Amino acid sequence: VTANSALYSSHKTQSRADFSGETGILAVQIVGTEPAMLAEAARYNAARGAHIIDINMGCPAKKVCRLMAGSALMQDELKVARILEAVVQAVPDTPVTLKTRLGWDQAHKNVPSIARIAENAGIQALTIHGRTRCQGYSGAAEYALIGEVKQQVSIPVIANGDITSPAKARQVLAQTGADGLMIGRAAQGRPWLFREIGHYLATGLYLPPPSPAEIGAALLTHLQDLHAFYGEYMGVRMARKHIGWYVAELPGGLELRSRVNALESSAQQMTAVQDFFERALLT
Repeated sequence: VTANSALYSSHKTQSRADFSGETGILAVQIVGTEPAMLAEAARYNAARGAHIIDINMGCPAKKVCRLMAGSALMQDELKVARILEAVVQAVPDTPVTLKTRLGWDQAHKNVPSIARIAENAGIQALTIHGRTRCQGYSGAAEYALIGEVKQQVSIPVIANGDITSPAKARQVLAQTGADGLMIGRAAQGRPWLFREIGHYLATGLYLPPPSPAEIGAALLTHLQDLHAFYGEYMGVRMARKHIGWYVAELPGGLELRSRVNALESSAQQMTAVQDFFERALLT
């Protein structure tokens, strides 16, 4: 959620900050560049029911970094300290966490320093993506520095980046000593990945892959939620990439993706997906 209070009344921000009907722990990530504005964003979301406030200092997007937000903030450690202190003080009854990268580039991997600043400011947990901002999502995530940070601070450290399978999850935990894992892109179109990883870490056994029927049911539910949340126009467009992720490994998935990219209504999308999985169940 943006920290710009001028945008609080926008439909996009209002929708993201509407927690009605939500269950479980509600964590809201805020992004911005000024301590006072981020502090106000934390108060705003905590007042609306957020249980955790997470500060984004990991986003590598150019449009974010141009504003000196996201991972660009890691270049200014004094400002990082001011932001973290301001947000923690703004919501004394709400845990505040931080998401970062290794640093700005290979020559400036300063996440150990950022981690100490975070701990001193009262941050309750730190998530580290194993790449620099300049790497974006290219190359392989690096975990050695995450392990070093884990040894240097007492707050929980969560490892993130390229955790794509149960075996990789166990490897990263062993390599870093991290207290937990954060999974992002690998779960796109694979929401059952969390279940698979949890089961493997608990038992050492792999769960069977989801059946086409289970994949289809999950996708149709996801589409309904996307259409309801974003509305007809944006929902249809947002759903296109998700459909592609769900069916990427299925026979005929590429053809379905091409087809739904040309569909303009939620009803057409739902019908196309239903027909695809009905045919899949017959083969």
